[in-house]
Amino acid sequence: MRILLALSALFALAGCSLQPLYSAGAQGAVANGLAAIDVPAIPGRAGWLVRNALNDGLVAKGTATPKYRLDVRLDDELQGLGVLGDDTISRERRTLRARYQLIDLASGDILLDASETTDAGIDVVSSEYATIAAEQRALENLSLQLANRMITRIALTLRKEQ
Repeated sequence: MRILLALSALFALAGCSLQPLYSAGAQGAVANGLAAIDVPAIPGRAGWLVRNALNDGLVAKGTATPKYRLDVRLDDELQGLGVLGDDTISRERRTLRARYQLIDLASGDILLDASETTDAGIDVVSSEYATIAAEQRALENLSLQLANRMITRIALTLRKEQ
């Protein structure tokens, strides 16, 4: 009975339409497409962090001559949320938004026009240094999260193009 159940599960899995995104590893079409993306400079500290995270993630997939350009615009917002009785802020929310376009350099076509948003809560403490350090660390984490989401979405787009 167990063997019959295992075989039926195996056949059901074989009929599944799921496919690995990075099939063939660094030599695969998606990995080569990601490696062929040029990311121009993005203004600001958040831009520098996001661009570095994007380049790290894209280059890790392989190396290729640029076929695509990724234009990114960022909006970094720090907002006070919790207000105490003496009008001091006790909690902040940092939001990092990206609007990006993947452009085919040969044709000039926009293959992907999308946006991503990440946010983090920050406790405001009595030490100004600790609060600034927490804000900077939040920006670093948000930049990495944003870049990873963008790379995944671009990879899905490139897989459809193949």
